Amino acid sequence: MEILFVASTSVIAPDPVQSRRLYLDALGLPLERIGGEYFASEHIGGSKHFGVWPLAEAAAACFGRPTWPADHPVPQASIEFELADGAAVADGAAELEAAGHRLLHGARTEPWGQTVARLQSPEGLVVGLSFAPWLH
Repeated sequence: MEILFVASTSVIAPDPVQSRRLYLDALGLPLERIGGEYFASEHIGGSKHFGVWPLAEAAAACFGRPTWPADHPVPQASIEFELADGAAVADGAAELEAAGHRLLHGARTEPWGQTVARLQSPEGLVVGLSFAPWLH
């Protein structure tokens, strides 16, 4: 698989209000509500996308429910690596599975148009293979 760039990094916040106090209020990052309780920006130098992702929304994205399962480490952050297109995401996911990595979910297209497959790293990080058309 060919990684083009780091598409996104997000803090995964068990208490999103408290986290936003740091990132929005104290640090003054230009984060805006994207949907639900997810705040993010594509206007921070050196970053394609930075977000504060509520743990409940991360759980819903990965498992289809608002609670993180007890048999997986609770993540503190996520990182997404950008690939060339949606087919490359599906191929990359298959490559990871063939190498013995357990995906949280395979390649799928989210309602906002991003194609993504996710797994959890040994350290507990949510790692995504992504194709976000607006970043190209």
